[in-house]
Amino acid sequence: MFGDVAIRLLKMAGHSGTVPGALLAHDIPSALARLQQELAAAGPEEEIEQSDRPDQEDADVSPTVGIRLRAYPLIQLLSAAAEKECDVMWEQTHSML
Repeated sequence: MFGDVAIRLLKMAGHSGTVPGALLAHDIPSALARLQQELAAAGPEEEIEQSDRPDQEDADVSPTVGIRLRAYPLIQLLSAAAEKECDVMWEQTHSML
């Protein structure tokens, strides 16, 4: 996940967004619930933003990916961690490209 999007999602979940960071197992259910509430509240804004874009005639223009779609892997990770009562940790990595 790209840094700016990851930090935005962490903040939506109630975390400070610091990197490296962690969520302890007992904090994950509330962080997940808060993230889902924030995404639900952000949903209509994101849809309006995408519908206002001009038609894409240029093949070089990448389609916009909404925050709700970008959050899906994090929601799955937090759901699995909550089910297994595991901590979640993250750090910044440097691309080899």
